[in-house]
Amino acid sequence: MLLNQLREITGIQDPSCLHNALKAANGDLTEAVTILTEEQVKEPVQDAVAAEPSNGEGSAVGKGLLTDVIDLTPDNKGDLQAVIALSLMESPKVQTVERDANRSVNMANETNAAENKNRSKRKRCEVWGENPNQNNWRRVDDWPVGLKNIGNTCWFSAVIQSLFQLPEFRRLVLGYTLPQSVLENCRSRNEKRNIAFMQELQCLFALMLGTHRRFVDPTAALELLREAFRTAEEQQQDVSEFTHKLLDWLEDAFQLAVNVNSSPGDKSENPMVQLFYGTFLTEGIHEGNTFSKIEAFGQYPLQVNGYRDLTECLEGAMIEGEIDEKATTQSVKYGQERWFTKLPPVLTFELSRFEFNQSLGQPEKIHTKLEFPQIIYMDRYLYSSKEAIQKKREEIRLLKEQIAVLQEKLERYMQYGSGPTRFPLPDMLQYVLEFVTAKLPADGPSTQESQAAPLEPQAESRVLDGPLLQNSALKMEDAEKSEDATSAPADTQPQPEPVSKPVHSSASLTRVPERPAPHVATKEEMSLVRTCLQRWRSEIEQDIQDLKGSIAQISQSIEKMYCDPLLRQVPYHLHAVLVHEGQANAGHYWAYIYDQPRKSWLKYNDISVTESSWEELERDSFGGLKNASAYCLMYIKDKMSRHIADDDAGAGQFQKEVEGLPPELKHYIQEDNWRLEQEVEEWEGEQSCKIPQIEPSSASESQDFFSESGQDQSSACEPDLHSLSSQHAMMAKEQTAQAIANTADAYEKNGVEAALCKAFREEYSRLYLLAKETPTPQSDPRLQHVLVYFLQNNAPKRVVERTLLEQFADKNLSYDERSISIMKVARAKLKEIGPDDVDMEEYKKWHEDYSLFRKVSVYLLTGLELYQNRKYQEALTYLVYAYQSNTTLLRKGPNRGADESLIALYRRKCLLKLNDVAAALFISSDEAHVAEGVSILNELIIPCMHLIINNDISQDDLDAIEIMRNRWCSYLGQEDMNGSMPITCFHLQPPVFWLGPASELEKDFTGHLKHSLCHS
Repeated sequence: MLLNQLREITGIQDPSCLHNALKAANGDLTEAVTILTEEQVKEPVQDAVAAEPSNGEGSAVGKGLLTDVIDLTPDNKGDLQAVIALSLMESPKVQTVERDANRSVNMANETNAAENKNRSKRKRCEVWGENPNQNNWRRVDDWPVGLKNIGNTCWFSAVIQSLFQLPEFRRLVLGYTLPQSVLENCRSRNEKRNIAFMQELQCLFALMLGTHRRFVDPTAALELLREAFRTAEEQQQDVSEFTHKLLDWLEDAFQLAVNVNSSPGDKSENPMVQLFYGTFLTEGIHEGNTFSKIEAFGQYPLQVNGYRDLTECLEGAMIEGEIDEKATTQSVKYGQERWFTKLPPVLTFELSRFEFNQSLGQPEKIHTKLEFPQIIYMDRYLYSSKEAIQKKREEIRLLKEQIAVLQEKLERYMQYGSGPTRFPLPDMLQYVLEFVTAKLPADGPSTQESQAAPLEPQAESRVLDGPLLQNSALKMEDAEKSEDATSAPADTQPQPEPVSKPVHSSASLTRVPERPAPHVATKEEMSLVRTCLQRWRSEIEQDIQDLKGSIAQISQSIEKMYCDPLLRQVPYHLHAVLVHEGQANAGHYWAYIYDQPRKSWLKYNDISVTESSWEELERDSFGGLKNASAYCLMYIKDKMSRHIADDDAGAGQFQKEVEGLPPELKHYIQEDNWRLEQEVEEWEGEQSCKIPQIEPSSASESQDFFSESGQDQSSACEPDLHSLSSQHAMMAKEQTAQAIANTADAYEKNGVEAALCKAFREEYSRLYLLAKETPTPQSDPRLQHVLVYFLQNNAPKRVVERTLLEQFADKNLSYDERSISIMKVARAKLKEIGPDDVDMEEYKKWHEDYSLFRKVSVYLLTGLELYQNRKYQEALTYLVYAYQSNTTLLRKGPNRGADESLIALYRRKCLLKLNDVAAALFISSDEAHVAEGVSILNELIIPCMHLIINNDISQDDLDAIEIMRNRWCSYLGQEDMNGSMPITCFHLQPPVFWLGPASELEKDFTGHLKHSLCHS
């Protein structure tokens, strides 16, 4: 196929030359044409002038090209002479250029050879350089997760992602169960394998729903599939082959469940059959005999070659041959038609993009462009529409026949002539018209001389035989010689032409015009010929325009033939496009899948899931531009598409599905998420061994408090929640080191585990006694250790034990051999504690609460310090946020937060001070100060008053608000203010007088607080 196209484009007939060019271009037709055409330009000159063999002769492609670049047939002798003449004129320069070019080509070939050698050692679907940073391990919100490529498994990822994003299929897999009696009675190896695969697929889908990872590992399910293929492990699997195998296994697995309540072998109730399988009817005539049969299909195959778009592919697949009477003695009909009798909710088309090349002896990929729509209407292929469609097909056939007749007529105009080379007739008339209207130069021969010219044929022949005109006017010379010989007298013998004639005088050369023009023509003749040519050309152009208009009109009628609303009742929406990039024996797969909640296309490329667009999908999927093209199309019925949109309309759909999973799958998700935390901690431990530890100073410790995340803080300020317990353990590093130091005897006598037990018990006893102390504003033992906070608030025993164990597993305990040994044992024990032993969600919440408590304490101390320094605006921000966060903690228990009355006291004092500042600015005569006072009032004071009122307000706070409001209201009646002040006061009336429920002011103020704290 490609060889034929390449032969037609370049004109080269040598198969080995074409094959080598295709091989050098990696099967890219455009690149192969470029290689051949560039060599056709360079190689003839090089071959003609080079005195020594070319450096490129070692190349198989170069050897093949040289055999066909220069054509020595008689028809091309003139071209060969021109090449030799050019080489004689510029041979030194050409040789230098060619040597430089060959040297560059050789260097490029060496580089490419080295690169190809290295590339051959890599796996075709290898994930290049996964980023080891733990920040890239975590999933962001409900963003879909990727699948890890474990070695040439991109085909698996493309298909599984396409199926997983079908909610109906996802629910079927996750809800699959079999009675215990069925499991016990399974004897067949295939049945056991199918059940095992279904269980692994369930686990994989569960992780894809609820994992905290950015991508998951599908190894378990993949290994079962790989065993079913006889090919080597490193061989890539074909998408269609894999999808067939996958659906067969799923169908058999669900059939086991169906057989429990129905007769064995009845597949009508099989959910996989109902979702993916349809039926079609084949009707036709073969050797005079009619036949009809119904067949089932899962993935409908379509040929790509010879078609422009998907509708043409389907039309070609529905009709084979022609059901017409042949011109024989017997009326025999041939051909068949297919009609869909039942379409599945998920309609999959296989695009046949591979074929076996007999001349190359290997498969090759078809890169032909094939367009497909986002919505396809299947009415025209349904048996229920057979009668109407057959009529329309007959109409289209007649219209196409009309187009063929018109096209033939048009071709006569556009390819005019009787020789091998033909031209458009309007252009030919235009050329003649230009010849007729051309004039001789002003200094050319006079009219009398022109009229006498035919009487002197020999003289004219001598002029035309000049060597300067032999190459440029060869055909004109032959024509004139023939004409002169015809018009010469009978007794005049033609003079033989020498090979080379001497140059005549310049006076004779000036008689030859610079361009062809009539020598003898009267004005009447010129006018008549010009008028006729112009009229004929206008008539021809009008005929061509009419023909093209008729063809376009008929073509438009054909395109609109199926736009009837009655034939648009069965729409299917494009759900997924599986793409293959590369050649038949190697390449890479990925998928584009439409995301209903986001109303956009996403690109699933192994571990990467990125937002895409229809334009990018077109570039990668239609084909024709590069080596990438669509390989499989998955459409879903319109009702199913709306159902998906309704299901995914709300945010957090994946989380809702996780909540509805069976307990064992929930546990599987929880266990994997817990394993992720362990992996991250281990990674951090490894990194800590590579990067020198910097001891935090007391000054920087307070800054660490600001960086700790809370539930209400923006993501820009939040560290990952998994690090909170590690941070809390690191805060107690000195106490931990002291506890380990006290275990020297136990370590020497009884080993590392005994030392760990002793340190654990002693540290627990110390913290238990510390938790008995009552917190005061001057000294709060809860700030000394996280376990003091836990013990005072009656945290679960498992939470306390795990937290204390993490203290001894801290990666920073690398002081000596004993500390390192205890740390390793503690880490090993942590791994033994699974989700069954500790509720990790509860564990996280306790550490989040303690982190928020420390943050409240730091905000309070920072606010008090700013208040003492009379920075009331900044102080109010910290105090208000401290109060709000502390209120959240106190709702869970009286010992969860700080002293509420203390925070409220200084919040009230700060608000009154800030109100005094704003009032003083407001009553000043300076316009800028007035604006600043109003800004403080609107952005800080009034929103803060709303926050106070909407909580459980104390009498002291109520009195303070009344004082502030009365002060601002008193300004409304003053008459000694300047002219602009009453207007300003008028704009202050609504917020000052109305202090009702929470409004947008409160929301804006909360956002302002978060921004201020994040950037402090």
